[in-house]
Amino acid sequence: MRTIRRFEEHASRLYRETQIPGFLHLSIGQEATAVGACWPLDGRDVITSTHRGHGHCIAKGLDVDGMFAELMGKETGTCKGRGGSMHIADPRKGIFGANGIVGAGLPIAVGAGTAAQLRNAGGVVVSFFGDGAVAQGVFHESVNLAAVWDLPVIFFCENNGYSEFSSAADQHRATLRERAAGYGVEFHEVDGNDVTKVVSLQQELVQRLRTGGGPIIVEAATYRWHGHYEGDPESYRSAAELEEWKKRDPLVVLGDAMRRMGMASDIATVEAEDEAEIEQAIAKASDAAYPADETVADYVSTPRLAISEPPIPTAGSTKVMHAITNALTYELENDPTVFLAGIDVGKGGNVYGLTRGLIERFPGRVRDTPISESAIMGTAVGAAMAGFKPVVELMYFDFIGVCLDQLMNQAAKLRFMTGGAVSMPLVVRTQFGAGKSSGSQHSQSLEALLAHIPGLTVVMPSTAADTYGLLRAAIQDPNPVVFIENRLLYGKRGPTPPADHVVPLGKAIVRRPGRDVTVVSYSKMMYDCLAVADRLADDGIDVEVIDLRTISPLDFDTVLESLSKTNRLVIVHQAVGEFGVGAELAARAVREGFWHLDAPVIRVTAGSTPAPYSPPLEQKWLPDEARI
Repeated sequence: MRTIRRFEEHASRLYRETQIPGFLHLSIGQEATAVGACWPLDGRDVITSTHRGHGHCIAKGLDVDGMFAELMGKETGTCKGRGGSMHIADPRKGIFGANGIVGAGLPIAVGAGTAAQLRNAGGVVVSFFGDGAVAQGVFHESVNLAAVWDLPVIFFCENNGYSEFSSAADQHRATLRERAAGYGVEFHEVDGNDVTKVVSLQQELVQRLRTGGGPIIVEAATYRWHGHYEGDPESYRSAAELEEWKKRDPLVVLGDAMRRMGMASDIATVEAEDEAEIEQAIAKASDAAYPADETVADYVSTPRLAISEPPIPTAGSTKVMHAITNALTYELENDPTVFLAGIDVGKGGNVYGLTRGLIERFPGRVRDTPISESAIMGTAVGAAMAGFKPVVELMYFDFIGVCLDQLMNQAAKLRFMTGGAVSMPLVVRTQFGAGKSSGSQHSQSLEALLAHIPGLTVVMPSTAADTYGLLRAAIQDPNPVVFIENRLLYGKRGPTPPADHVVPLGKAIVRRPGRDVTVVSYSKMMYDCLAVADRLADDGIDVEVIDLRTISPLDFDTVLESLSKTNRLVIVHQAVGEFGVGAELAARAVREGFWHLDAPVIRVTAGSTPAPYSPPLEQKWLPDEARI
């Protein structure tokens, strides 16, 4: 506890002296909750933290040398200067991260708990959160999902009385105890300023969860001495209130107990050792170098293994939907770290029957979830960090906005923010498809939204063989992959791929060679482009059709090679045109292929409106063969 106190007191000073940039949130006064909650944990166990996470990290075993360097943004930092105060983590020690998004660590803890349950080695997860996070939807989703799956997770609330600048009393009408009862979850209260009481409770709970059962909610009453952030004017609370809480200083409470037991000399020894350790750590961090400029793009993604383009199958007949089922089955059979989770993927077998029968073949590894998209995505993140390869389903692509944080701020960024300390082998399967009057909230092609996020791989296959090979490659890949299927292709047949068929991610393919114009497309629109190419051949126009297959990373080399031959480029996609994949291709064609162009680049896309419901309007809105 004293190490945490001195670390943060010095961090406060270094921040004032501008040696620490960015934001700084301190937990001075809350040391007993961090130490007490982590005291019974070992190498099997995981914690998730908050933006106020220094104490949790130290209590779980992180060294202060790397932490000071991290806060200063140095190369020797815990996360090589990529995370900073709000994102400090070391997954190798079971520290799955402080988090700048309130409540975001809760679904990640569910994923870590799922991994612990599947591994069955007695691992336990402690997920720290503040009283303010209880108002977040992910709190509800995470606790509910952990309860449904009986996961070994302790949701540990450090109730310091304030949600940023607002009193907890003004934020909630129900107590945490009442909420726990609503989830059917065991609840405990503890004096968060008395470390011996916290330790006593945690030892009992952790030991119980090691042998099954859970989850549990613990609420520890404590108080932060500093403001929400360093520099906070603190106009929302009185000095008298702070002084009253300081009388219950966790260090004084424990120190008095130790002195009564004749341990005064132990206190002096700890104080001397702490001061030496802290001073040495600050000196080392101050002398350390910043990351080199040429490393600015390091750690965005885990290097992927090279995969050769396989021969294109020519025999047999397989539906796209069966290619998906076969790929999932193959990976479940051959890799015990793979599991499936999502809404109705188990007993219901997926809305389109794509996972039918898998729950019986792979019990425990095919899991139904509540309708909780953020918890589902966070479960994938936490399980991937814990060494599993989750494949989770987002029922409709349109629902991406419900859970975007877990993809945009967690899955895509955590390798980068941990300085490469973790890989993120997860797959999000989802589907879209306009043309059947599904309306504005079930027809969207939003791939450009995800392709704009560094760290995400976005895949959109068209053929049965590519669907099988790309899905297998995605599951095996060490990076987060969003695998987007077109539901109107589920019944389309193509040649049957062999069982060992794997297609490289990030590589386009020429579907039809030609001399006069390059047409680039993907997913269902690729077939419209091929049909147009066949018709134009009768008019003596030779069209080369390229199927991107992977949207991000974008294989522009294949497009540029074609453009150098045809000197004309047309891009076709079902998504809205503005700021889309076609816009990126056009910009790169002008920049890198300018001297090849004999005509303007043309985009053929959906109209710049939401998808209409009325069939005639929808057909007017969609690109078709005539427009191509």
